[in-house]
Amino acid sequence: MRSDKIIPGLVLVLIGGAFLLHNLGYIDFHWGNLFRLWPVFLVIAGVNLVLSNTRAPWAIGVKVLVVLLGFGLIIFANPGRGYHFWGPFKYHYDYSDSNHDNDNDDDDDDDNDTVTAGKGIVKVEGKSAFNEPFVADTRYARLNVNGGGTVYKLSDTTAQLFHADTKEVMGRYEFSSTKEDSVAVLDFRMRSKKGHINWSSDNSNVATFRLNPNPVWDINVKTGATELDFDLTKFKVRSVTLNGGAASLTVKLGQPLELTSVEVSTGVSEVNISVPQNAACSITSSSGLSSTHFDGFKKIKDNYYETPGYAAAKNKIHIKMSGGISEFNVKRY
Repeated sequence: MRSDKIIPGLVLVLIGGAFLLHNLGYIDFHWGNLFRLWPVFLVIAGVNLVLSNTRAPWAIGVKVLVVLLGFGLIIFANPGRGYHFWGPFKYHYDYSDSNHDNDNDDDDDDDNDTVTAGKGIVKVEGKSAFNEPFVADTRYARLNVNGGGTVYKLSDTTAQLFHADTKEVMGRYEFSSTKEDSVAVLDFRMRSKKGHINWSSDNSNVATFRLNPNPVWDINVKTGATELDFDLTKFKVRSVTLNGGAASLTVKLGQPLELTSVEVSTGVSEVNISVPQNAACSITSSSGLSSTHFDGFKKIKDNYYETPGYAAAKNKIHIKMSGGISEFNVKRY
């Protein structure tokens, strides 16, 4: 066998072996480690480049040893849940729009202003607040969130229908509201054009939401590189839809309605969902090369799991998860 084929072949064997051992239950492998510890692959590639012209047996041994040690670190290390695989950088955005003066009108929104009941765009590097008043007959509401490069948070209530406090390091937020039949539709998004990376972990866009607890909510989130932390235990939630690229998504659900549905579709992400201990819940998983951890659930058939007593329950949560190379975790609290 040619020596230049050994390392790529060994990497494939180790990846396949890790999948097999995880599926058989011999190891508990978190696939997020592939992204948290991505510099391991740089080390492996660097050693192979340095020794690429050396055909001696000791050189092959060194390359094999580096691969084995690297994969051992990835499989068994626990770098912590607080560190996310996009590392210390955040995304920043450039704009070609001309509205970047320092006046205080709401048309260009390049100042630190408050925007109420309509559309508002806030300036680069600032703080703003967005509000939508609550109308007493609002029974259903839909929140659409779009845009990456942002930390999204939701946990508290408001007397308004919707309130958001934002910090913009680079980028601009837009908010608009409409009414579709009897449903209040709220659209919140990050406007972005050209993206680049800022290597300071202190600089990040943050949007903190508050919702009114009276309506029944549908929440739709479509993001790129994003960190999301939604505690929905105080709200009546009919559906949650999450579409993420390279994202860290954490959602805590409260008691379900007659049917509360959660649909998650990701590329390379870490997804953590918590459901009440006494809530009936089912999971349909189409996880590709992803790892899954469904604590407290019984496997009914391939790719389908339930909590005890699910069939007879009046109110239920159904979770549907699909992804490329992601880590899906569902636990009961």
